[in-house]
Amino acid sequence: MGPLLEFLAVWWWTAPAAAGAGTVGYVAATTGRRRARRLALDAARHQEQHAVRELLSARARTRAAQAEVQAARATRSASHSEARRALNQAREAQRTATLLLRAARTRVKAERAQLAARDAELPLARIVREHDAIAARWLEYETDVELAIAVPQMSDPHHPATAAYLQAMQRAQWLRPPSGATRMDPADFVAYAAAVRELNEAFAAAETAALRASAERGRRRTEVPPRGSAAASETPRVIRTEPLPPAPETPRHAPRDQESPGTTERVVRAVWPVPRRSGDTGREPRS
Repeated sequence: MGPLLEFLAVWWWTAPAAAGAGTVGYVAATTGRRRARRLALDAARHQEQHAVRELLSARARTRAAQAEVQAARATRSASHSEARRALNQAREAQRTATLLLRAARTRVKAERAQLAARDAELPLARIVREHDAIAARWLEYETDVELAIAVPQMSDPHHPATAAYLQAMQRAQWLRPPSGATRMDPADFVAYAAAVRELNEAFAAAETAALRASAERGRRRTEVPPRGSAAASETPRVIRTEPLPPAPETPRHAPRDQESPGTTERVVRAVWPVPRRSGDTGREPRS
């Protein structure tokens, strides 16, 4: 009994210290996980605040446009039509901002309901997993030889759709956190989630364009053009290079009155008049 009392007298302070350290660790772990789980809700609230500011700005622009219309109407200025057009554009922007605010508030309600589910995946981990899935689909076109041959446009950075995807991939990779458990601000999470969403849309557009181009190329190869069409006239022709038979030899001194082959009329050559003898006429022959 004595040694036990001596041990407790020396090490009694370790029990409160261990209990306090465990409590602090548990609180830190639960706080970090709670913060990570609330990241999507905080991001939705951040978007809601941004939508509210945009709506207030749109309303201010609408009031300014209305004042411009009233001033142009009072002065009977020639710019009344332009002011009216600016007012219509401001009202359209205000309606768009109102719809965006409603969508942001709906997103806040959805994230608050998702927060109640304890077994749900963490928001940042979900976005990182979606990013990895898109990158894996892209690598299939880069590493699979059959896919690279069948769909070469997915590896062609000169095509507009593929170039747009590569730009979106670079932007999403720049905003990507080191891991799914990294602590992020709501604004950074919103930017990264938007980049991954744009990356998914760009990949879908590039893949659709590449598959359509490959199908069109295969159809052209298998399609037989009708005879007499422009496509048939453009097909290459095989030219025979057999030697020609030798031409028949013609005599060097052919008679002048001989008929040429292939003609039915005799060749008539002009004959100059023969001069008469000098004894018959008594005159000198013509020279």
